[in-house]
Amino acid sequence: MPFYLEEIDVIPELAQFKSVLIVPCRFCPAASSALSRNEPYIEFLSSFLKTDSYEQLIKNLKLNLVNRGIKTGVMKSNLLHQFVLCSWTSKKRNKLAKRARQYEALLVLGCEAAVQTIQDAVQSTSCQVIQGMKTLGLMSIKPKFHLPCNVSLELDSVTPVQKGKDTLATNEKAKTIASACFPEQAGDCLEQRVT
Repeated sequence: MPFYLEEIDVIPELAQFKSVLIVPCRFCPAASSALSRNEPYIEFLSSFLKTDSYEQLIKNLKLNLVNRGIKTGVMKSNLLHQFVLCSWTSKKRNKLAKRARQYEALLVLGCEAAVQTIQDAVQSTSCQVIQGMKTLGLMSIKPKFHLPCNVSLELDSVTPVQKGKDTLATNEKAKTIASACFPEQAGDCLEQRVT
């Protein structure tokens, strides 16, 4: 079950830096982007293993920062085993730490585990790590295959996640998201499993 993530408006916070490296996870954020925009998760023939709506989000963030005069780069992950940021290999983390030395800030597009992974990887640098997304819950999804070779996702439920005493997502927030994505399933879309 991947995390359902929501974008955070970080442009005002990033405006103070002269250089930003965008570090995207390509699993949970991509699935969340496809669901929230009601677009395909993967279109194998046109974009292979990338999610167009998520790639557009990354491009828009980069363009917005560049237009403000901020040097901006994007950390690439071309190999399948590098798509899930929180499970990057030591080699990939070291590569990031080396590249991070060229930037003042790193914008992490991923869950809290992804942010922690990046913080751990770049602790020897002076980079500030900025969280670009927040977790609203765990989503239960059903993949749907369409011709010619497309995969879309159907949201079954969003289960709120708790961290200690603080709830990261509330049942009402998850219902609002589910209703916006799938109005025809709004009543049945969410299961609350918070203890």
